[in-house]
Amino acid sequence: MKLSVFTVPYSGLSLEETLKKLSAMGVQAVELGAGGYPGNAHLNAKALLADDEKVQAVKALVKKYNIEIAAISCHGNPVHPDATIAKDFHDQFIDAVLLAEKLEVQTVITFSGCPGDSEGSKYPNWVTCPWPDDFGTILDYQWNEVLIPYWKDTVDFAKQHNVNKIALEMHPGFCVYNPETLLRLREAVGDVIGANFDPSHLFWQGINPVSAIKALKGAIYHFHAKDTKIDERNVGINGVLDNKNYGDVLGRSWVFRTVGYGHDQEIWNDMISMLKAVKYDGPISIEHEDALMSIDEGLSKAIEFLKEVIIFETPTSMWWA
Repeated sequence: MKLSVFTVPYSGLSLEETLKKLSAMGVQAVELGAGGYPGNAHLNAKALLADDEKVQAVKALVKKYNIEIAAISCHGNPVHPDATIAKDFHDQFIDAVLLAEKLEVQTVITFSGCPGDSEGSKYPNWVTCPWPDDFGTILDYQWNEVLIPYWKDTVDFAKQHNVNKIALEMHPGFCVYNPETLLRLREAVGDVIGANFDPSHLFWQGINPVSAIKALKGAIYHFHAKDTKIDERNVGINGVLDNKNYGDVLGRSWVFRTVGYGHDQEIWNDMISMLKAVKYDGPISIEHEDALMSIDEGLSKAIEFLKEVIIFETPTSMWWA
């Protein structure tokens, strides 16, 4: 395993300034945004694809600071019911795949996306319950007429360009939001589809991340280290479905926290250990979205916490048995 950071919080710094800072903090790898919701401050895919010298300069930079690019992120909604929005997200994802090929990065991260409820929709429609029966009709349309056909074609394109891991972040609001939906899409379109396992989105749904990791054995392609603090008093009144602003820390049922500030070290030890048990040995990539901490403090605390938690070395033979 390698300690990684999703660099979006440092979008105000150049790529070199970011790598220099993170290298000094003991970070071994980075996850770089190349479009979509994360933006492209550190990897402008169109500019890089138009100039191979710039691609070589990126390779030289990561080598200079002894850091590897663990993954390229281009989160978006390529099946948005607004065709213009969908095309924009799709085109950015395609560029991210082409750039990953040039940078020799095999993993590109995104969302599954969420269509509308029909061909005439204007906005995505995330279905959370089976009744009234209209919701079943919506799900059938979304999965069988939009989502599966889209990802079949996109997976074929990725394979043609040496990207063999599309890591979908299981995120509420999109069709793939838990292990069951991730495995459903993977079964339908092939094993290029896997999970970007982010426990923060699972905690508040009531999912046990350790059990989820075990259920996804062989299908985890990336890991986001981000925590969630659940306010049991607010949950007891309003439940976990909460559409208040993330800045309303006191009013929300849950908020994102830096690792160790939502759940204790034992839970993180258990997650890392289960990752090892299912043979995941990839990056542990910090995603900092803590409203109570500055960028530097949130990341530095997460880095120090994870240095104690991550199992960096390959286990030796069981000499005791």
